[in-house]
Amino acid sequence: MIDKMGTQQRLLLAIVLAFAFFVIYGHFLAPKNPQEVSNNTTNQTVDQQAAPLVQTSDDTKSSVVSTTTSQNAVSGEIIAKVFADQYELHIDRLGRISKYYLNGENFKDENGERIQLLDASFNLLPLEIRFTDTITNNEAFMTPYKSDISEVRLDADENKTVVLTQELSSTVVTKKITFTQNAGYNVDVELTSPLEYFITPGFRPNVVADGYTFHGAIIQKPDKSIEKIEDGDAKKTFTFENARFTAASDRYYTTLLANFDNGFSTVVSSKDNNPNVFIRGKSEMSLTGYIGPKSRENIHAVNKELDPVIEYGFFTAISKPLFSLLYFLHDKIGNWGWAIVILTILIRLVLYPLTYKGMVSMNKLKELAPKVKELQNQYKDDKQKLNVKMMELYKKHGANPMGGCLPILIQIPIFFAIYRVLLNAIELKNAPWILWIEDLAIKDPYFVLPILMGLTMYLQQRLTPTNFIDPMQEKIMRMLPIIFTFFFIWFPAGLTLYWFINNLFSVFQQLYVNRIFDKKKEAAELAKKEKQ
Repeated sequence: MIDKMGTQQRLLLAIVLAFAFFVIYGHFLAPKNPQEVSNNTTNQTVDQQAAPLVQTSDDTKSSVVSTTTSQNAVSGEIIAKVFADQYELHIDRLGRISKYYLNGENFKDENGERIQLLDASFNLLPLEIRFTDTITNNEAFMTPYKSDISEVRLDADENKTVVLTQELSSTVVTKKITFTQNAGYNVDVELTSPLEYFITPGFRPNVVADGYTFHGAIIQKPDKSIEKIEDGDAKKTFTFENARFTAASDRYYTTLLANFDNGFSTVVSSKDNNPNVFIRGKSEMSLTGYIGPKSRENIHAVNKELDPVIEYGFFTAISKPLFSLLYFLHDKIGNWGWAIVILTILIRLVLYPLTYKGMVSMNKLKELAPKVKELQNQYKDDKQKLNVKMMELYKKHGANPMGGCLPILIQIPIFFAIYRVLLNAIELKNAPWILWIEDLAIKDPYFVLPILMGLTMYLQQRLTPTNFIDPMQEKIMRMLPIIFTFFFIWFPAGLTLYWFINNLFSVFQQLYVNRIFDKKKEAAELAKKEKQ
């Protein structure tokens, strides 16, 4: 069958198979996140947790996380609470942010409870300090911090500072944490004695346990390039000097620390092959932190240079401009669903000249199909001469056998870029469109959009001129709308909406091209008859 396929059919089949593999792998075969944290509060104390020791080597400038447990660690009692419009956080007696709740209707779980990004059961929590000296480290995990205030309530546009102090035998540790309404904070760390230590943004939030979006560490290097270490890939220790920020993220949420003025040394160590992120501390250092959703509004409110934390995968160069345009459309329209519709139409209008040429070329190829078959029968034993004759035929009639392929090739990266935008954009979470679509970030509950997508794909196929030679190949291609409909059942409604509108536009464009082509054909036949 493959030998009988034309260049265009081979390319189309390869694209279909690649897309099918991508969908099957992403939704059925990709490894799922092995760790999932309950949103319910726990009474687990630090006594039950590991207090790993960070050991460094001056020669290699690497670090290794030990699994030594501090049996005499202080209780996980909360010493301070911070309440803001967007969040609520708790600070425990080790000076760490041990619990973090998101407020608002968009951040509730299936039980209607507030989403909890952090929990005391995590082995690594934001602002935890670990000393490289074993004695000091053990003492630090047995000595409680003191807070100058037990409760902070932030009013609109108000910043407030909490001062934490820990008195060790060899040094006094002070953390001055200034909290803001947008979930960003600034922390100044000061040690009275110059001891080597590490501070961490904590283990990544573990709310969205899927296997097809990024989960792990993101580090921005001095040249602003990004290094990503996914869960399961941290099989060794990584060191990054003069990093600008380091973040631990899942699909929608992140916890990070940054210093864009002076940078810092970041160490990424392995914990069950998952990345644990540490920053090499100084006697005095200032950091900007953030915990919360990876929404553009929140991230930019902290610092626009944190934008790379919103991760789009391989097609970031295309995804970011598309999301910026989508964000702009939403600001003007006020509805994410209609913004997706307008974005899809704009993309198709930009590609219109190219897709128009491709559709015209396919019409010409269909018209030439009988003559091509005659040549194949005539020169079936001479492939070289057959190719020459076919090229002469195409040239004579102004047909391009690859004319229908280029539009398809261009749309593939755009589709995957849109896929990542609509999959990663937390802005779509709980965002309604119309009627039954109340959340564009999850599948259509009644499967209406996937069915409409399949129907428009089938209609587009019926309208598109084809020159199939092998009947089996044609049957396979005719089955694609059913196969794609099945795949799209699990896709977010926002992505399915994009593909449905894309197909709908293609149907109308194909009708228009077919009509023009038929008129030209009728005019040519009429002119031929008049000439005779």
